[in-house]
Formats: sequence, structure tokens, C-alpha cells
Amino acid sequence: MLPRTLLTSASLAHAALRTHVEGGREWLLLVWAPGPGVRMVSSAVLGGGIGARGWVLNAQVPPGYDRRDPVAHLRDLASDAGLAGPGVGLMTAACVADRRHAVDGGAEALVTAGIGVRGWAAAPGSGSVAAPRPGTINIIVSLPVALTDAALVNAVATATEAKTQALVELGADASGTPTDAVCVAAPSPSGGEAEPFAGPRSVWGARLARAVHRATREACEELLAAERRVPPIT
Repeated sequence: MLPRTLLTSASLAHAALRTHVEGGREWLLLVWAPGPGVRMVSSAVLGGGIGARGWVLNAQVPPGYDRRDPVAHLRDLASDAGLAGPGVGLMTAACVADRRHAVDGGAEALVTAGIGVRGWAAAPGSGSVAAPRPGTINIIVSLPVALTDAALVNAVATATEAKTQALVELGADASGTPTDAVCVAAPSPSGGEAEPFAGPRSVWGARLARAVHRATREACEELLAAERRVPPIT
């Protein structure tokens, strides 16, 4: 049984692991609850878009996950974890306990990675669209400064570029996986000015990029090394 209340923390370093029992097996949930006064932009199926969000749930689902109601399922998981109000729900088949955390000048990144199914975004057309599967590189970013709407969107692009840079440097020959997701959190503007830029050459965009790059490299390096140690099937 999961606790009904969670301590809030502004730092991604304090994201907590919770256990959920479903279908006779234990599922791991990675929960970050910064509390009120936070805006997030996300590509997640639950809580995507831009708006006030109080928590992020990154749920580790079993291989072969085939439920067709991920939004409702994530809401149930969040409720069982004691999370209330609007939040962001992510899914992955990767081990969320193996998350990697990095900090650069106050910008934080938390990355969970599964890279068994990966490729280039602009792959040749196949004539069909494959059903998305949880696998995925999930990136959660936290900034200590307010961002405009445009800068929030810019931050997503910067995080994605940094992720791809890390993969290329590691020799992954891919820009990501088909189901990668990003979530960027920043304080809600409260009468003061908000940062208008979050590109890689802006102050906060550069810090964000370095944090995401380092966390992604650390999350993917051992996975790629393990792949290379496996002898080819003959």
C-alpha cells in the first residue's frame, strides 16, 4: 500500500521511489512533487501542454504493456501514490530506479532511459505507423527561474538537442526513441519578469542543456556498453 501523503521538494534529487502492486507484480513509480506555484510544459499523455502542475509521476510499466487507456491508468497510479490535483504522468519500460540526476548552475535534470528501440527522427517512411510502446528516454527538468510560454517551449527543444548530442557522442547512431518524453518545470511568474529565452546559448538554456546532456550520457552509457558486450547471434 502506498502512502497517502508525500513530502514536497523543489529538488529533483529528492524524487522518491514508490511501489505499486498490480496484476500480481510490483511496479516502481518515480515521484517528484515540487508542490504549488510551479508551471510545467510537457509532451506527456497525462498533464501535457503548459499549465500549473504540482507533481510528476514516471511509472515503470512491464514489457509488453498493452493497455489502451494510459491516461486513466496514470490517473489511478497517481491517486494510489497520494498525488492530488493536476500533474504530469509519464510511462517507461526502463528501470526508474536507475535514474540519473545532474545539476548545472541551479538547473536540474532527471533522466530515465530505455534505448532498446531507437532510431533517427527523420527516418525513411515505411507506409505505416507503428503503435507506440513504452521504452523511452524520459527527461524531467527543473529550473529555479520563471519562464515565459515561449521560453518553456524553447526549453523543451534545448533539452531534446542535448539528449541527442549525448546519444551521438556515445555512438548510439540515433536521435532518440519513438516514445521519448520531456517535462520542464519552472516557478509560475508572480508579478515579476520571466526569462524570455531558454535556447542553448541563453544563460538558463545553456545550464539546462549541460544538465540534460550529463544525465542522459550517464543513463545511456552503461546500457550501450552492455549491448556491445553481448556476442552476436550466429
